[in-house]
Amino acid sequence: MSFRVTPRFKVLLEAAAAREHRSLTNMLETLLFAYCDQHGLSDRAESAKAPNKNNNGAKQ
Repeated sequence: MSFRVTPRFKVLLEAAAAREHRSLTNMLETLLFAYCDQHGLSDRAESAKAPNKNNNGAKQ
């Protein structure tokens, strides 16, 4: 996965990662997971909202 970020975002991510002795990817994961925990988001909740599909990919 790749995405563009503003120069400010990159500088702040690098600073936060360096302070925590983390890679940029690990810092993003840590921040995202903390946000999700604080706001009650879960990957299971999203998959539960997805429509059920049968074996050939059609919606049930």
